[in-house]
Amino acid sequence: MELLLATENEGKIREIKEMLKGLNINILLLKDFPGLPKIKEEGATFRENAIHKAKEFSELTGKISLADDSGLEVEALGNKPGVYSARFAGEEASDEENNCKLLKLLGDLPLARRKARFRCVMAIVDPQGRIEVTEGKCSGLIGFKPQGEFGFGYDSLFIIPDYNRTFGQLSPSIKNELSHRSQALKKMRKVLEEMIEGVDKDAVGK
Repeated sequence: MELLLATENEGKIREIKEMLKGLNINILLLKDFPGLPKIKEEGATFRENAIHKAKEFSELTGKISLADDSGLEVEALGNKPGVYSARFAGEEASDEENNCKLLKLLGDLPLARRKARFRCVMAIVDPQGRIEVTEGKCSGLIGFKPQGEFGFGYDSLFIIPDYNRTFGQLSPSIKNELSHRSQALKKMRKVLEEMIEGVDKDAVGK
């Protein structure tokens, strides 16, 4: 079965590929389809954005498409940046610029008041219009400075209390056990297993 990952984020691609190992699927990337348009994330929620991206790319390519929309919600900021996490400091903002803005807004708030969570909503859409959605969450705290070399986005600021380390300091294998994306993808993996089984049955029937 072919599966299109509807993202250009290399960090997400690495994580998703790692967590889908062992499935009988051929993973396709957007770069395998030259000329595809950019799909704007204009939804008010992670769910709206994930479904929109997966649906658009499935219609454009005729492939089963998997998309996610993920972000950081900081309690002290009224759950911002939320759906604007990737462009918190501007449309073309870098991870560093987004992190700097976040730290500036939190100022010298004590660690106990820097509660946050990562959320991920994942959607899969097939050419027949079937839509499946899963969600994952991961709670933590926002540190006072970036720490660690792993990950991307806000990982170097996001402290996992049980480890007293940021995602940036934890190995990718540990992050892939704990992260919001891994929680959503573990649920989606079951959906994919069912879809693969259906494809195999169809092949036998033919």
